[in-house]
Amino acid sequence: MVSRGFWQSALCSEVTHTAPGSERHQRGECFVWRTAERLRVMGPQSRGRRAGTVQSTNDSSALSKRSLAAHGYVRDAFAALLVPGPVRRTPLIHRGYYVRARAVRHCVRAFLQRTGALPAPTRAQVLSLGAGSDSLYFRLKAAGLLARAAVWEVDFPDVSRSKAERIREIPELCSLTGPFQLGDSSSALCFESSDYRILGADLRELPKLGEALDCASLDATAPTLLLAEAVLTYLEPADAAALIAWAAQRFPDALFVIYEQMKPRDAFGQIMLQHFRRLHSPLHGLELFPDVEAQVRRFLKAGWTACSALDLNEFYRRLLPADERRRVEMLEPFDEFEEWHLKCAHYFILAASRGDTLSGTPVLPPPEASFWVDPALPSGFFSARAVTSDQHSSLKRYGHASVLLSPGIIFSAGGFGEEEGRHCRVSTFHLLWRSRDSEWKSSQISTLGTGGQWDGRLYHTMTRLSDTQVLVLGGRLSPVTPASGALQLELYRSEADCPESQTVTVTEAAMEEGPVLSCWRHSTTEVYYQNQRYLFVYGGRSVVEPVLSDCRFLHVETMAWVPIPVEGAAPEGRHSHSACGWQGGALIAGGLGASEEPLSSVLFLRPKSSGFLWESIDIQPLITPRYSHTAHVFHGKLLLVGGVWIHSSSVPGVTVIDLTTGSSSEYQLDTTSVPWPVMLHSHSSVLLPQEQQILLTGGGGNCFSFGTYFNPHTVALDLSSLSTGQ
Repeated sequence: MVSRGFWQSALCSEVTHTAPGSERHQRGECFVWRTAERLRVMGPQSRGRRAGTVQSTNDSSALSKRSLAAHGYVRDAFAALLVPGPVRRTPLIHRGYYVRARAVRHCVRAFLQRTGALPAPTRAQVLSLGAGSDSLYFRLKAAGLLARAAVWEVDFPDVSRSKAERIREIPELCSLTGPFQLGDSSSALCFESSDYRILGADLRELPKLGEALDCASLDATAPTLLLAEAVLTYLEPADAAALIAWAAQRFPDALFVIYEQMKPRDAFGQIMLQHFRRLHSPLHGLELFPDVEAQVRRFLKAGWTACSALDLNEFYRRLLPADERRRVEMLEPFDEFEEWHLKCAHYFILAASRGDTLSGTPVLPPPEASFWVDPALPSGFFSARAVTSDQHSSLKRYGHASVLLSPGIIFSAGGFGEEEGRHCRVSTFHLLWRSRDSEWKSSQISTLGTGGQWDGRLYHTMTRLSDTQVLVLGGRLSPVTPASGALQLELYRSEADCPESQTVTVTEAAMEEGPVLSCWRHSTTEVYYQNQRYLFVYGGRSVVEPVLSDCRFLHVETMAWVPIPVEGAAPEGRHSHSACGWQGGALIAGGLGASEEPLSSVLFLRPKSSGFLWESIDIQPLITPRYSHTAHVFHGKLLLVGGVWIHSSSVPGVTVIDLTTGSSSEYQLDTTSVPWPVMLHSHSSVLLPQEQQILLTGGGGNCFSFGTYFNPHTVALDLSSLSTGQ
């Protein structure tokens, strides 16, 4: 069988990175998650060695749960007792474990509530498959929820015996179980009390499993909850199918709850699959059952009479109260929204039922149509091709900024990326230029000793002041440390015909006295007022405010912050939106709102003789809310490139909005000429109108605990079809 404790720890193994937003990243440390040999489903000769590794990784998972409780996400005084040892997981790991714990808790509590209303002497049963060191029994017992219920757990024999021995050693745990006895080494029953039994068995050997459950007094006719967290997908598909059908046949009045991965075909899913393949533990069921619809059909076909499933974004938004979400979101400094939403989009919770007791009102509601805002059917494709090789590690970054200095020369700075073989806040500058043979070349640029040093900021903005000068505004060093002040970058070329010979000086920008800009994930757009050039700085977030709605205007000539009247209904605060100039004003699109909800609004800051006016652009058909994208205006059309969304199961491509009519259309990317995967968020992009192209540089993210991925190539999108009307 496959131990749930073992597989939970797959989320915390073999990852060496420094995640922006993590406590360790703030201290500038690299950290290594516990690395363990992952196990395929092997034969009997390997099971002794295999169970030992399972115990080790099960401990790692339990330590993550301990960290989750220690930092206030859940109440669990027992995780620390079952597997002792101090540990500190990252905020992203905490959130991932939290939503998982709440999804399982929702289903368990619903089952106990319904069966608790049955007439006596009915006793409900919870059968936890691959339980590892999970503390479910103790949490339920302490909460008084087992007065008319009992818990059975199944795991590898060594894991189950180890847990039984641990319980025997801890008085606080024994006081909850009451009188108990331990089984001998020849028995599948490792621990037995009046309402708690722990068994050692293999989920692939169903006849033996059935015999062990019979000997442990599990009543197949009683209402039973079967719980399998991250278990079935690691079984061979035939073994998983047999287990699902066996449960449907054996338990006529039952609820089967599973928590697993899905969506293997997009970029995040590919990285997830690669992670588990690298650990020799492939996710067997994902290609056969890639989404919630396929998973529901799987259970209905196996004999379950009702079934519903939700991805964890929808569960989090629909089934957790708003005040609970706010509580969790305020527990720790956090700035990994893209990875959080993508993780939730690739996991689901499913509840399948049989029998009159449990098939009435579903434990999980069906997916809600109003939650999903799928994009329109594609109007066409934009071909994509890689224009640089993967040999330049300076390209591998996200959260950076890029600017077109002059035709054919693109300058990038900052972000989190790969530098000298390590993952860190990038200190080197990057230059991309078009050579005489029209090929794109790239190189790193050094800093002149006469100036200062780049401070390692990310999620900042950069604006071209001239062919050789760039202004840097905002950014952060960590979620609790905003970047200090504005910077001016000046490029010097030692050889006139050699772009790669350039060097950079970094100085503090000579700003006139005014408000200090201490935000990141904001936007900076060139606008015009009374024939004067200004930089319009909008939105973002700060240490104090999760979203900002500030409108600030920087007069470029004097470098002074100037108050300019802005009329109209102010849009809601946001960060990670896009902004681009148009007709002397600024177009603002999407972003993440105050409740960490992606936005779909497109707004125009229209210039007037007396200042500016906010206007909302009416778009039809409605576009899918998104953030962490980029945007450009091309031939009177607003192009929204990539990003992250949670209200569609598809992958963002390019949304095209006609700024005259408000009509929208969707274009997918033809990436057959680009090495896969490509992650289109936290990237930067530059419009090349003469070439009718958009160049995408960088992008990627910390893919939960599956590793950090950086797009290795600069990618060109061909926009010529928009010009020809095709």
